[in-house]
Amino acid sequence: MMRRAAGLLLAALAVSPAGLLSPGPAAGHDFRAGAIVIDHPYAPPTPGGATTGAVYFRTLKNTGREPDRLLSASSPAAAVVELHRSTIENDVMKMRQLPALDLPPGASLKVRHGGEIHLMLIGLKAPLKNGDRFPVRLKFERAGEREIVVHVQQPRTDGKPPPGHNH
Repeated sequence: MMRRAAGLLLAALAVSPAGLLSPGPAAGHDFRAGAIVIDHPYAPPTPGGATTGAVYFRTLKNTGREPDRLLSASSPAAAVVELHRSTIENDVMKMRQLPALDLPPGASLKVRHGGEIHLMLIGLKAPLKNGDRFPVRLKFERAGEREIVVHVQQPRTDGKPPPGHNH
């Protein structure tokens, strides 16, 4: 009886909307768009009432022989997604929008929390909560468009994903 109940519960979870939108920890967390490898997309949780957030990647790597560029991004989680670069000018952190992010052949860019480059989520529809997942559509000049799944998690300072993320 317990086995049957557990089986029914698993079957129900597999077809629930949450199950469809949230791949389990066994699902890969790397994506490809042509020659571009999008490694471990993540977003830090945001406080309640926050209207902005950020998306990072362990790396964006161009494995091809031709240059490519990340032209834009969009997500149903936010009204607008912009490419941003953070700089420090006169001891003040400033962010500016980038028209595109260049990905030279063989380049491996670290787009991590605390670094210069990130995707800025503007007009969040809801706070980003630890454990949530949401889609982001990336548009590359050569590699085309690719939808990825972003995991909301506390960033780690050692650059490794938290336990439970299999690669």
